Amino acid sequence: MNGANAMLLSRVEDAGLNASAPPQQLWLDGWLLRLCPGKAKRARCINAVAPGRLPVAERLVQAAEHFHQAGLPMVFRITPFTEPTGLDATLADLGLQAFDDTCVLVGDLATMDLSLPLPPDLRLRAAGPDDYAQVVGCLRGSPPDQQQAHAQRMAQSPVPYRGWLLRDADGQLLACGQYAREGALVGLYDIFTTPAARNRGLARTLCAELLRRAAAEGARTTYLQVDAGNAPALAVYRRLGYADGYRYHYRSADPSAA
Repeated sequence: MNGANAMLLSRVEDAGLNASAPPQQLWLDGWLLRLCPGKAKRARCINAVAPGRLPVAERLVQAAEHFHQAGLPMVFRITPFTEPTGLDATLADLGLQAFDDTCVLVGDLATMDLSLPLPPDLRLRAAGPDDYAQVVGCLRGSPPDQQQAHAQRMAQSPVPYRGWLLRDADGQLLACGQYAREGALVGLYDIFTTPAARNRGLARTLCAELLRRAAAEGARTTYLQVDAGNAPALAVYRRLGYADGYRYHYRSADPSAA
């Protein structure tokens, strides 16, 4: 990364952490422990954002106890900004397996192709945290407790979420998506197209509409996170004008964490 790009990506990482902050989190000597019982791993993992003073082995013991008390597997999220820089290798040596390689994509709203209009026969409506978490949770097969945790996280987020449901003229749900804007940065989250409505370009159209709305509110730069193996989604986002920013992955000793 060059200096300017590194500063932007560091700011994007901060924005992503802020937007995904659950009410159940605490600090442990430079490690941000997130203990939300929901589906999103970014809200139930450890982000090592400062070197700390305690030995890693001691922090591991204390962190494991917090996750045990929360009834969650202990998971680390490893990014280019993880400190100390050798932590990923240390965790690998201890037997923690890597999984869920994730791309963080970044785009400049001034140069992205946001010209795709919503078809006139479709309707986009706002949805509050409870409704949105229920809709996207049902689409993903999330149990009620995870849907409730998702709704709570959105409702209490320090960065307000705006959730949207796209329906046809008969009221049938086609797609959903939400964004979280922090100043000039806006992140897209939970973009989902129903199985029956796929391969119609709706995800790209919906993202363009959400980004236009965020730009009207003052957003200038956008980011999102997508599974590195999700080729169809990556193709949609790159056609919009998103470019590779950085990658992160998770590590855990518990197979159920993946």
